[in-house]
Amino acid sequence: MVIDYAFIWAAIIAFAILAYVIMDGFDLGVGILFPAFKDKHDRDQMMNSVAPVWDGNETWLVLGGGGLLAVFPLAYATILPALYMPITLMLIGLIFRGVAFEYRWRTQRWRGVWDVAFAGGSVLAALMQGIALGALVQGIPVVNRAYAGGWWDWLTPFSIGTGVALVIGYGLLGATWLVFKTVGPLRLRAQQFAMSAAVLTVMAMGVFSLWTPWLKPHYLGRWFGFPTLIFSVIVPVLVLVCLYLIFKGLRDNQDWLPFVASLALFTLGFAGIGISFYPYMVPTALTIWDAAAPDSSLKFLLVGAVVLVPIILLYTGYAYWVFRGKINPEEGYH
Repeated sequence: MVIDYAFIWAAIIAFAILAYVIMDGFDLGVGILFPAFKDKHDRDQMMNSVAPVWDGNETWLVLGGGGLLAVFPLAYATILPALYMPITLMLIGLIFRGVAFEYRWRTQRWRGVWDVAFAGGSVLAALMQGIALGALVQGIPVVNRAYAGGWWDWLTPFSIGTGVALVIGYGLLGATWLVFKTVGPLRLRAQQFAMSAAVLTVMAMGVFSLWTPWLKPHYLGRWFGFPTLIFSVIVPVLVLVCLYLIFKGLRDNQDWLPFVASLALFTLGFAGIGISFYPYMVPTALTIWDAAAPDSSLKFLLVGAVVLVPIILLYTGYAYWVFRGKINPEEGYH
């Protein structure tokens, strides 16, 4: 039996990216909602709710980016020049919010500055992630296996729209996380934000689901050809089911349900992107196998992944288990 190491690695990278989006998405969402909560005590609770896990969540970003460099070097060398600016701005946003976690607790005079850094860094990182995704979906010009576009090709109405949509979606994850983890007035306000964000997120998914297939003939064939047409028919129904579960959980005070249903929404959206892209790493330019490193390298690196990925999953699961349940409004992790 011939083992397709390139396909296996594509699946691992896809899993790492999805894990990053759904895990770091909710703590970015908490930062996005930060300006809407003016009370210092509320803001302390919001940061305390993600303080034990936020840095571990970003492990998946390192795995996804580092893995792409190691196992799909041609894709990395093509995508990075096309997306230098949004990726750089994303990293700047992540740096500011990371520093804010450490410094905000250690000053009174500059607390407002670090509040702005936390919120602004979260919005900037989420916006740039969405813009980078939109730029990749709309296509990167490649000639002779190298990026052939301009400096500003990533900035289009489609990519800006996906950036705004991702900010809204992360806001939904953040709001449902706060419903899940907090109590009292903070939880009630988060509940209101979750209702609005859920509707806006589903509307955005609908708009971009209708827009994306017309960007490239490949997408149109994938979405409306058999057997992927089955997915195109089923997913809208599943999205509506998720929306119903979000509202049901909020209405019935089943605080875990809206968060889980929101994660399911993101998973459905990610699966749709995966179906659109396959078998390309860079849509309609480089396939998984075009971009992959030699099999000898893929085999060697796979040994490490088989060991490390389960370890990451175990310590991540353990961290969430240790800090399970509602946070105490009078206590914190700082």
